[in-house]
Amino acid sequence: MCVAPSDQAIPWCTMLSIYGPANRFCDGLSRRRFLTLGGLALGGLSLPEVLRAEAASGSSALTRGAHKSTIMVYLSGGLAHQDSFDLKPNAPAEVRGEFRPISTSVPGIEVCELLPRLAQRMERLAVIRSIVGLRDEHTSFQNLTGYPMDLSLRDGKPNFGSVIARVQGAADEIMPPFVDLFPTMQHRPYNSARAGLLGRTYDGVKADGDDLSNMTLRGISLDRLGDRRQLLGSFNAFRRQVEAQELTGVDASYRRAFDVLTSRRLLDAFNLDREDPRLRDRYGRGSSAHQGDGAPLWNDQLLLARRLVEAGVRCVTVAYGFWDTHGNNFNHLRGNLPVFDQGIAALVDDLHEHGLDRDTTVVVWGEFGRTPKINKDAGRDHWPRVSGALLFGGGLRTGQVIGSTDKLAGAAVERPVHYQDVLATIYQRMGIDHHLTLPDRADRPTPLLPDTAQPIAELV
Repeated sequence: MCVAPSDQAIPWCTMLSIYGPANRFCDGLSRRRFLTLGGLALGGLSLPEVLRAEAASGSSALTRGAHKSTIMVYLSGGLAHQDSFDLKPNAPAEVRGEFRPISTSVPGIEVCELLPRLAQRMERLAVIRSIVGLRDEHTSFQNLTGYPMDLSLRDGKPNFGSVIARVQGAADEIMPPFVDLFPTMQHRPYNSARAGLLGRTYDGVKADGDDLSNMTLRGISLDRLGDRRQLLGSFNAFRRQVEAQELTGVDASYRRAFDVLTSRRLLDAFNLDREDPRLRDRYGRGSSAHQGDGAPLWNDQLLLARRLVEAGVRCVTVAYGFWDTHGNNFNHLRGNLPVFDQGIAALVDDLHEHGLDRDTTVVVWGEFGRTPKINKDAGRDHWPRVSGALLFGGGLRTGQVIGSTDKLAGAAVERPVHYQDVLATIYQRMGIDHHLTLPDRADRPTPLLPDTAQPIAELV
């Protein structure tokens, strides 16, 4: 019951079965039926299978303490760069739009008047105004995999969070390495890319909609699994009924599976009611209602992302808002940008206040920019020729703008940054070689990114 069904959302908690009271746990049940208890699933595999795969790959899930992490906030639909972080006040009226620029805490850098909180924190932010190389496609694949959707699907290009999970494993024995907070969106290509050639083991843990507040395992709450000693006792009683060789090599994995099943730490990380209401109000909460055919403008998920990385998750992806403004661009942004401003600014502060700003890299971007010229419906259409991104945390060099566009915000004229370089920068901050090759299902070496992709030197 942890996720809404879809072809993009692989259930994480759908294979647990509980049969009768604890004192009859193993009575009359076959080994095959009993082992469904250990079937807490990641990407379609049972948790013990995932733990054994992790052990076989040499990745460790026993490290506690500080760990590198990343949060990607995906702006479904593509934010108008010239109405947010790259205003052109001297352009003709049909280009410059309705908003005026305001000064920021860094002299010489200006942003939209609807972003006053972020303007006050510019010394902690880095703005890229010259992202190039994107296709005109309404998908999250370029942002998440570093490749267009058709190539990603054809060649099994993995979600960058899946790469992190595969290469580095879990940072904590209870918390999964990759949590995908993308909801199931009506426009299917917005939905999260999966692990591709890495295999379903490394898909992100999905948590969708209201399930964040009432996570259960097939209707069995964690409270009913709270007596770990009794649960393990039942397991031991069953084990005595089975030939010793049948349990060889799986005992440790199943013991760890039971540890995960009976821990409250993951559930607690998802429980925003444990936070001070004043902090949730600082974020602005937002709404779980979807906008258009995209994501909700739900600031609670930004807070949740911080809680998850603090609890030990390495990578969290958030789909945030709807920015496909073919019509009514300025009225839509008057509603959305202040919420965006409040939520992202709160995340900046929250990471610093929790001591996570050096180790957690945050990237905020969409799949392309918007047309320089305003159309007849007071909107802006798709413009993949150039777009922008906002980055902070992760020990990045902040308080700067990288690149610039022409006087119409229509093309990069200084320091073009390929979108694949953003992914290379994330990998670099995570301690992963962006030129690493991973074996596909035929054991052929496959590079994460093309040789041309490089971390953004100004940031790292």
